Amino acid sequence: MDREDEKPTLRSPLIQKCGQDGGGISMEKVLQREKVVVEVKKQLWLAGPLISVSLLQQCLEVISLMFVGHLGELSLSAASMATSFASVTGFSLLMGMASALDTLCGQSHGAKQYHMLSIHMQRAMLILLLVSVPLAIIWASYTGTILMAVGQDPEISQEAGLYARFMIPSLFAYGLLQCLVRFLQTQNIVFPMMLSSGITTLLHFLVCWLLVFKSGLESKGAALANSISYWINVLLLALYVKFSSSCSKTRTGFSKEALHNIPSFLRLAIPSAVMVCLEMWSFELMVLLSGLLPNPKLETSVLSVCLNTATTVWMIPFGLSGAVSTRISNELGAGHPRAARLVVFVVLVMAITEGTFIGLLMILIRNIWGYAYSNEIEVVRYAAAMMPILALSNFLDGMQCVLSGTARGCGRQKIGAFVNLGSYYLVGIPSAILLAFVFHIGGKGLWLGIICALIVQVLSLLIITLRTNWEDEAKKATDRVYDAIIPVETVH
Repeated sequence: MDREDEKPTLRSPLIQKCGQDGGGISMEKVLQREKVVVEVKKQLWLAGPLISVSLLQQCLEVISLMFVGHLGELSLSAASMATSFASVTGFSLLMGMASALDTLCGQSHGAKQYHMLSIHMQRAMLILLLVSVPLAIIWASYTGTILMAVGQDPEISQEAGLYARFMIPSLFAYGLLQCLVRFLQTQNIVFPMMLSSGITTLLHFLVCWLLVFKSGLESKGAALANSISYWINVLLLALYVKFSSSCSKTRTGFSKEALHNIPSFLRLAIPSAVMVCLEMWSFELMVLLSGLLPNPKLETSVLSVCLNTATTVWMIPFGLSGAVSTRISNELGAGHPRAARLVVFVVLVMAITEGTFIGLLMILIRNIWGYAYSNEIEVVRYAAAMMPILALSNFLDGMQCVLSGTARGCGRQKIGAFVNLGSYYLVGIPSAILLAFVFHIGGKGLWLGIICALIVQVLSLLIITLRTNWEDEAKKATDRVYDAIIPVETVH
């Protein structure tokens, strides 16, 4: 394996004082203009398509809700509730578990053990399909009961339960899709994913129109359309992997070796899922808490607008997160700790720049943004008052996104899980409850509580990243790759 030919060690923080003597490397030497420019180009080349993929995949749910909205208030409320329930109880878990491939496939690709990518992907697919079975049972039998148990309207809950049943096929497709996305992403193959997502989104309009308005299924047709579209995306990417020359080195066909070393996958997959779920659940809990405030209709409406806005702009740092996890895992797997450290520095600068620009833009349009969601002046004014808070939240969320991506690239999901647990459930949620219900700040208090969580999360992950010994991380990556390695001749 090619390693950096360097006498100095990297037993040093990410950022050092210039001119430091000894075993460290000065920042002046690391930040050579050409290396920085090349790294920026690499990350943007990855992040741009990944942002597009995330936005296009989110469009599937939005398009379905748009069609359902023409059927009536009950259908729209039920579909929205079922979509939120599906995200909390299924999609977030599968996405989190699949992100273990950011580490495994990325480091294997960096180490040029190309055949291992297919084995890791097949193992992940098998496990995610098995995990989807109990989730499907919950969706089929207990969705309405669970929603009523947390205080939701019985009629809406029952209708949401029916909607969720028709979404069950999408659960299995989503798990496979996440594995295929990670398999291609860690090879720096991103434009085919953008193309397949674009085709799927365009076809989704037609599928929704046929199933919602022409088949007689009505709202259930929208749920089924989601399932069909996810399977279309899976099929398109599977065909690309099967026939594209870009995957010739990593495409091995089915291997029985994928049935082995399952515990090693779970050791990364479970903390990865915890990282994702703890964060997503805290935001959903905030919306539920808004229903307990005085004037719950206004509070819930505005919090929903804020959450939708935050989710949309979050796609940008989410793309950067995917790019940095791929770049770091590739460089560590290749034994290039100095390059991995440069990756982190570049992505932090990019995240700060993006967060500042988007934050200023949100503040500038705060007085008109609410009209995109409502014509009621009370909602528009409240949304305008929330936008500066939302801008700060977006800045911090962007930072935590790229720092979490750094943790995934290094295989530090367990540390990330503990950070998220402490940040959101020991600091964030208690602060939100205190500010909203004790100090009577209302919806602003709930979101300020999330900001408290983000501050703790960013500071914790930043300290961990700055104190990272990149030489040790490269050695750990090498050990991880070669502990899991299977000779090429035994794969087929």
